[in-house]
Amino acid sequence: MSLVRVHNFTVSLDGFGTGEGQSLDTPFGHAGSRLMGWAFPTRTFRRMGLHGDGAGSVGVDEAFASRWADGIGVEIMGRNKFEPLEGAPSDEEWRGWWGENPPFHTPVLVLTHRPRPPLEMEGGTTFYFVDAEPAEALAQARDLAGDLDVRLGGGATTIRQFLAADLVDEMHVVVAPVVLGRGERLWDGLEGLEERFDIEATPSQSGVVHLTFVRRSTAD
Repeated sequence: MSLVRVHNFTVSLDGFGTGEGQSLDTPFGHAGSRLMGWAFPTRTFRRMGLHGDGAGSVGVDEAFASRWADGIGVEIMGRNKFEPLEGAPSDEEWRGWWGENPPFHTPVLVLTHRPRPPLEMEGGTTFYFVDAEPAEALAQARDLAGDLDVRLGGGATTIRQFLAADLVDEMHVVVAPVVLGRGERLWDGLEGLEERFDIEATPSQSGVVHLTFVRRSTAD
C-alpha cells in the first residue's frame, strides 16, 4: 500500500507550524518568512520559481528539501494552506497562492467544509475540494495516486489530525530556531507519539534541525 508522507514541514522551537493572523498578505501570519527561511535558498525551492533567482544552494537543507516530490501521486492539504483565513476573494475567484502553474503537478485534495467544483490548473495540478475526515480523505487520495505515495502537505492542524488517527508513515519536520509564542501548534494532544516512530535528527549549518520520523514495524 502507498505511504503517507510529510515533507519540509517546519515548526518553531515552541512547536508552532504557522503564526497567528494569517491573511492574504501574510500567509504564515505573524511568523512571516522566519519558519521557512532555511528552505527558500535551496535549489528545490528556487526551481519552484517562487522564492528568488539563481541556481540555489546545495547541502544538508537541499538534500532534505529535494525529497518532497519523489514518488508522490497526490497531496492532501488543509483549507488554510490553499487560501487565507482573511482577505481572499470569493471561492470561485481564488485560485491558490501559487499562480496558474502550481508546483505540485499532481491532484491535490483540499480539506474544507465549503466544497467547490474541481479547479484544473496548468502543469497537471487539479485541486479537489472535499469535506471528509482523515481516513475518508486518505482513501480518496489513494484512488487518485495509484501506486504512488500520498504527501500530507499541512497545515499543522491537518497533520496533527492525521497523526492522531495514526495514518502517517513517514514525516520530515524541521525545527527552526525561532520562538513564535502564538499561532497553530503541531504537537498538542500527541503525547507518546515518539513510541510509534524511529526518529533521527540532523543539524544544518542554517541553524535548523531536520527530524525524520519513520513508522516502526509492528514486529518491533
